[in-house]
Amino acid sequence: MNKLTSILIIICLIICGYEILSESETIMNAVSYSFNIWINNVFPSLFPFFVLSEILINYGFIELVGELFKPIFEKLFKINGNASFVFIMSMLSGFPSNAKYTKELYLQNKLNENEASKILMFSHFSNPLFILGTISITFLKDKKLGLIVMFSHYITNIIIGLIFRNYCPSKVTNDKFSFKKAILSMHNKRINNNKRFGIIITNSIINTINTLLLILGVITTFLIITTIIDNNFHLSLLNKTFISGFLEMTQGLKHASLLNIPKTYKAIIICMIISFGGLSVHTQTLSIISDTKIKYKPFLLARIIHLIISVIICLTIILLFY
Repeated sequence: MNKLTSILIIICLIICGYEILSESETIMNAVSYSFNIWINNVFPSLFPFFVLSEILINYGFIELVGELFKPIFEKLFKINGNASFVFIMSMLSGFPSNAKYTKELYLQNKLNENEASKILMFSHFSNPLFILGTISITFLKDKKLGLIVMFSHYITNIIIGLIFRNYCPSKVTNDKFSFKKAILSMHNKRINNNKRFGIIITNSIINTINTLLLILGVITTFLIITTIIDNNFHLSLLNKTFISGFLEMTQGLKHASLLNIPKTYKAIIICMIISFGGLSVHTQTLSIISDTKIKYKPFLLARIIHLIISVIICLTIILLFY
């Protein structure tokens, strides 16, 4: 069986190599498209947040946020208050930043293996600017529908957090809210940090660039795969939408916007695609956490649940209020 798997992998790679050589112009267009997505959407939205997050971590922002949100996160989600940093920053910057933030807190022992795996499950947020800009205006041409998609996608993360609140629960401290304690914790972290600001920002930029280049590579790889599929199989636009969306999110969203169906149906399909994220996003997440003990399977399970619940919520809101 293992030999057969090896043979199949080699055959697939040879076919891909042949397609890249024989359809070089189409493949080059796919690579250019992936680079445009990266340079126009991914890099501008993630670079400042990635750099900022590493600086904030070094200057005690985790301690501040952790203390402030500890009572809420312990009672609602039964998780370490430090996980609130991942939740908030991921909501602002979008996936796969949740994997990067989770890994950083795990490596600094701010979260243990189970807590890191758990927060990864319900911090899968699409970038708000991407939803309100690209999805609402470019794909749906309807800001109201874009807001419905965004609400359905975001609120489902909270629901998933509540569903899995008893999954590997953290030790509850029952500490009361204390702004003074939060400020003191942040101050102590800053005082105890011996790194100079120049070193901190340099390391932050280097780590950010490495992560973003990894994301670019994964996006390009999956776009090449979807292009090869499009070249060899005469699929309907609807089938292309679901297959591309399953493999690479942005390509699936593009196909969804071209479907000759009511835009409310497009909104539901788009909500489905961004809630699952596509194998490209899953691969990015898996690549980031690969050298840690953070579990991927709970994240995958959560994305399937995310897809189902967000679609139900999106459909319900459209039927009731749109």
